[in-house]
Amino acid sequence: MIIDCHCHAGRGDLLTDPWNTDAPLKVHLERARAAGIAKTVVFAPFHSDYAVANAEVARIVARYPHQLLGFAFVHARRDTGRIFQMVEQAVTRWSFRGIKVHGADGLPGREICAVAAHFGIPVLVDVVGKAYAIEMFASRFPSVDFIIPHLGSFADDWKAQQTVCDQLVRYPNVYADTSGVRRFDYIVQAVERAGARKLLFGSDGPWLHPGVELHKIRVLGLSPADEALILGGNIRRLLTKVRKPSLTRLASERLPPQHELPIVVEASPQRELEL
Repeated sequence: MIIDCHCHAGRGDLLTDPWNTDAPLKVHLERARAAGIAKTVVFAPFHSDYAVANAEVARIVARYPHQLLGFAFVHARRDTGRIFQMVEQAVTRWSFRGIKVHGADGLPGREICAVAAHFGIPVLVDVVGKAYAIEMFASRFPSVDFIIPHLGSFADDWKAQQTVCDQLVRYPNVYADTSGVRRFDYIVQAVERAGARKLLFGSDGPWLHPGVELHKIRVLGLSPADEALILGGNIRRLLTKVRKPSLTRLASERLPPQHELPIVVEASPQRELEL
């Protein structure tokens, strides 16, 4: 099964760029089907209120339940203090499978990472070239799986992409997606050094063509087993760790007072969700 781990859906409200105005899926899903892509992970475009944007994504996912999987978009600064409530609703009510954070809004702090650990969900975090920040959150939250889009830089920052290749080797919980990576040899290097288990296929749709992004994986010339891992096996493995705790209390490291979250006293056992 081919799974695209990186796609946007819904409407933004900032209206200054395509990625904060509209992310229509009709044509994208037609292209995905033609390319043989079975499922697509979707999250909102940039928005001034991600609670509103996530609710729209939930409605879109409900219209395409066999094709789409949702991630909750959160703002690292603006949503401080309500991250748990936003993610809890997304996971327990809408069956979302992960968190999306964009470095243009702010990189993930302890609150986001602790919430991800509580629910057993990955964080897809665009570090916008600031690959050094991965050292901070990946080392302090080893139970959280972090997916780094574009090998660290959509802007072709080779230093960031080289750093992410190194981090894929050093951190068991760091993964990268291949969306928008134009320096093809960095994808080759990532596979050769870290192994096929650390890369995920993504398209960054609907603005990039999923068939074109998929072809970059095909031309790597991998074994069928390794290609299958990148094209769906890895993201499938990460997304089947989701927990739906029965309590709304969070076990985490001690946070600064303004970000303090309640302490867990009990949690339901881990359960796997089918893809």
